[in-house]
Amino acid sequence: MTRSHAETFDKPVWIVTGCSTGFGHSTAKYLLQHGYRVVVTARNPDDVQDLAQMGNAFVQRLDVTDRAQAESAVREAEHHFGCIDVLMNNAGVGYFGAIEESEEQQIRQMFDINFFGLCRMTHLTLPRMRKRRSGTIVNVSSIGGLRSFPSVGYYNATKFAVEGFSEALWQEVEPLGIKVMLVEPSGFRTDWAGRSANETQNKIDDYEATVRKTQQQIRDSSGHQPGDPDLAAEAIVKAVESAHPPHRLLLGNAAYDGAVSKLDELRAEFQQWESISRSVDAPQEISSD
Repeated sequence: MTRSHAETFDKPVWIVTGCSTGFGHSTAKYLLQHGYRVVVTARNPDDVQDLAQMGNAFVQRLDVTDRAQAESAVREAEHHFGCIDVLMNNAGVGYFGAIEESEEQQIRQMFDINFFGLCRMTHLTLPRMRKRRSGTIVNVSSIGGLRSFPSVGYYNATKFAVEGFSEALWQEVEPLGIKVMLVEPSGFRTDWAGRSANETQNKIDDYEATVRKTQQQIRDSSGHQPGDPDLAAEAIVKAVESAHPPHRLLLGNAAYDGAVSKLDELRAEFQQWESISRSVDAPQEISSD
């Protein structure tokens, strides 16, 4: 499809990674139900056949850790729809384990998906957005990208990395007309804790009261979290299309309360140690002029 043909549509083109379940599936479904053109991606396209039958869906096989597949998905999307207006980096996995227990191979695999896969998709879509001086990049983070919890320290690390990456990115590309938004949810019924999160095989008894307790609480809540991914999808789209999209979109009461609490904790500790913090700069020389 040529760009001139694409411009006859009112709705922008979205490409959403990780559409098999969770936020990816719910967002793609919401967009398709409301007339958007959507590049629906999944490692196994058979997992998104329900979406493939809806509206202007264009299904692409995509493992974000596979550069060839990522390049093909972006190239085919731009050829099919003429452009990509919104990239939603949603693909991600979890991993349970104390820092000391965690296995390097599992950690690296999670970083490849949660962080480097997101970076790859951003790199591939930015050139055309920059040329057009328009576009939006939505990076799905977590309340765990703002504050950490026992048992998911390395998962938190992937999301902290996404936060730092995104904050630098919006300072670089917003002057060029491109928006960047972080989505920071708390607990949602996305099966993240039940299906998408592996756990360490190296169990150390000393972490039973912290790591294992938190892990069990998260596992037990799977499917019963307060967050509704369908409502989250609607909120994400509304935020993207608002006149002034936020840099950070907290989703869920626990996310909002947890973020505000973290701000209060940081402020209190910073102020307590302010005199020491300010004492280490070299004295300024007084000019003789």
